[in-house]
Amino acid sequence: MKLILTREVSGLGLAGDIVEVADGYGRNFLVPRGAAIAWTKGAEKQIAQIKRSRDQREIRDLGHAREIKNDLEKLAVKLSARAGKDGRLFGSITAGDVATAVKNAGGPTLDRKRISIDGHIKTLGTHSVTVELHPDVVAVVPVTVESM
Repeated sequence: MKLILTREVSGLGLAGDIVEVADGYGRNFLVPRGAAIAWTKGAEKQIAQIKRSRDQREIRDLGHAREIKNDLEKLAVKLSARAGKDGRLFGSITAGDVATAVKNAGGPTLDRKRISIDGHIKTLGTHSVTVELHPDVVAVVPVTVESM
């Protein structure tokens, strides 16, 4: 079965890639979960749009990843969240929140799937968040959580 991936599937490919998979895997797993769409001639526009958005987020090479790493580690990323008297948050900080805060602090647009938070951020203070920019380059970004 020929499919077009709409998001990254580990071991298979990236968004916009055309893959050949077993009929059952495509019909019962990939398509219902929204990870792929059936290949048709009219899907070429969709592939082009997916690849354009992927190219905007993608790191070009190892040198580019190192430049972004240096920029990220210099950023002062701050988030505000509601917290109780003892400094515990009502909820937690997610990877999507961190990606938005990095963008607002003047950093690059990051894919939330590449942001790794050890455990959960549920307290006020400074926390370290890792961002995998390239298989060989990982940036550690300090994130400060303040009370609203």
